Amino acid sequence: MPAAIRIPLDKSLEIALTATFALILVRIINVLEDFFYLKYDLNKENNLKERKIRTQLQFVRKFIVSLIILITAAIILLSFESMRKIGAGLLTGVGIGGIIIGFAAQKSLGNLLAGFQIAFTQPIRIDDVLIVEGEWGKVEEITLTYVVVNIWDQRRLILPITYFIEKPFQNWTRVSADLLGTVFLYLDYTIPIEPLRQEMTRLLSANPLWDKRVNVVQVTDSTKDGSIEVRFLMSASNSSRAFDLRCNIREAMIAFIQTNYPESLPKRRLEFKDKFEGI
Repeated sequence: MPAAIRIPLDKSLEIALTATFALILVRIINVLEDFFYLKYDLNKENNLKERKIRTQLQFVRKFIVSLIILITAAIILLSFESMRKIGAGLLTGVGIGGIIIGFAAQKSLGNLLAGFQIAFTQPIRIDDVLIVEGEWGKVEEITLTYVVVNIWDQRRLILPITYFIEKPFQNWTRVSADLLGTVFLYLDYTIPIEPLRQEMTRLLSANPLWDKRVNVVQVTDSTKDGSIEVRFLMSASNSSRAFDLRCNIREAMIAFIQTNYPESLPKRRLEFKDKFEGI
């Protein structure tokens, strides 16, 4: 072939081979990730171990793929004489020294280090239930720079990954998905407590959402307006079941009191004095 055709063709084949090799590496990583996803299934009832593995895998996979793309781009640029300075700059950016130059680079390094910290210390994991910014939701995705929380009403809350290092939040599934649920009712002083305990036990025993760990009825407070605070404490295997169980028990206990002790529902007492008293 003439040099005018052979040289551009050689360069094109070289670039294609480099990109193809990078693509093969990315595909291999995706295959390995799918293999581990099949092995560690999140659909299990007690999936704490699976959530740990998936959180680490997701972060490591994204980091390695980003690194492969960056190095591939640098290798391709280095193959051009005029672009070697740009390619060398990209390779320098892979190192810590290049990242910490400038304020923007410092922010990038902070996000990267926060991602590593979350992936391996795991204050949050994939599918964890969180209370964050006053919202209840599950961790749907953890990327190199942000975390996606799927809110209960199907909204998505996007937070920078450093948020979970710098600010407090509630993690309801950090150690276990088991959770306690409470229902508070405000009733008159005349309500008998023992029948409430018996009815609570009957309701929980017939409810499949109860995990049979906790069943407590207590008078936890008395108020100035003439009522008492009765707390119904129960347990469930996860937060979704606990919420549904609380709603079921609240509805059933109100119906029970309305039927059997309507006179013990909250009352407002007013005292009237005769204006002619003492005359």
